[in-house]
Amino acid sequence: MNRDWNPESYLAFNDLRLRPALDLLSAIPALPNGDVIDLGCGAGTVGPALASRFQGHRLVGIDLSDAMLEKARRVPCYDRLERADIAGWVPDRRPALIFSNAALQWVPEHGCLLPGLFNALAPGGVVAIQMPRQHHAPAQEAMRALAQALFPDRFDFSGWQAPVASPEDYALLLSPLGTLSLWETTYFQRLDPSSDGHPVRLFSQSTAARSILEKLSETESEQFLRALDARLAELYPRAPDGSVLYPFRRIFMTVLRQSAEPPSS
Repeated sequence: MNRDWNPESYLAFNDLRLRPALDLLSAIPALPNGDVIDLGCGAGTVGPALASRFQGHRLVGIDLSDAMLEKARRVPCYDRLERADIAGWVPDRRPALIFSNAALQWVPEHGCLLPGLFNALAPGGVVAIQMPRQHHAPAQEAMRALAQALFPDRFDFSGWQAPVASPEDYALLLSPLGTLSLWETTYFQRLDPSSDGHPVRLFSQSTAARSILEKLSETESEQFLRALDARLAELYPRAPDGSVLYPFRRIFMTVLRQSAEPPSS
């Protein structure tokens, strides 16, 4: 299987994926001088909104996926696009905003990563993050259970831990750094009917299921997806018109760095 992202599959649900980013954007205060970083910019979906809101700031997109960056290059709002792994990324100058929409759940070690991003900010700058906190939802649990049952030679989730922590954990980590705003939202997403598979599977195939599918052959992937469709039909029954109402929980946080450093003792 291709290990890179599939932009077309991801963007098929662009409106649903964009709404949380706009909700996060609306919570960001005025910024000092400095770059605006779209960290994990993907196909550039949020780029136009960032450029419109923060006019006069250089907009820089960071992503590791060549396929996604190729799509982002067609969005005429970025001043610079850079291929980099978020885990090791360091800005070349202190940014005014590090904005990350649905990307950091793919990056480990948040206890080091998030303080590092905050410490890279210019005085008065903001880190703004949104991540799915959906890893214990029935759909995701079904994916892991089916993968382990069908392909036990490749999957063992007995010691698995969710990559996104609890709000309480993020509060303990980030509150000492700056002014923290932290909240969760559950979006009740209406997924349109489809003859190509269960709507929740189609929504999740390019994201939550990606780490499973990339370890399977084409034939194995078809087997897994058929089994997943059947299980999701039980967990998320379709409405009479074939659509599904899919609850999806996301966590949001903004951390404001004070505009002046405290005097040294």
